[in-house]
Amino acid sequence: MMRTLFAPLLTFGVIGLLLGSAPALALEGDASAPIQVEADRLDLDDRAGTAVYTGDVEIQQGSMQLTGARVEIRRNDQGQLTLATATGERAYIEQQPAPDEPMVRGWGRTVVYHVAERRIELIDRAELHQGGDTFDGGYLEYFLDRRVVQARSDAQGVEERQRVRMTLEPEQQDGP
Repeated sequence: MMRTLFAPLLTFGVIGLLLGSAPALALEGDASAPIQVEADRLDLDDRAGTAVYTGDVEIQQGSMQLTGARVEIRRNDQGQLTLATATGERAYIEQQPAPDEPMVRGWGRTVVYHVAERRIELIDRAELHQGGDTFDGGYLEYFLDRRVVQARSDAQGVEERQRVRMTLEPEQQDGP
């Protein structure tokens, strides 16, 4: 009975690691903000280290949000979160890096967050918005710490070739 009660608490702890693992770029209060999870179903395998949420899944903590029709969270043997994968017609991730910076938003049919590497993959109909700059393509990879974007028209998981497009907003000049 104790194990049954422990499993959901462990799952919420894992989600907390997911959403609170980005203190270098996240708003300062994100890691200590309450975690809110909504889904139609949870399948937890404590031994395998997976939690699978299905049915219009919404996970939010502070400025960080992850949504999809299905979200799978994996952890290693030490209980540390290693991977979060959201899938759906338009899976979504967002976070505000700092109070004076705009929200970073990403979409794709698959969104994969590699926690240790602080890297996000946006796969198939991928789209990334950073302030006024936008990036679109079959596959986008975003490195949170370095703020580096890599884009390709096709990759594994991309249904059909999708050309890379980007729109960069010029920086505003002060004065004449």
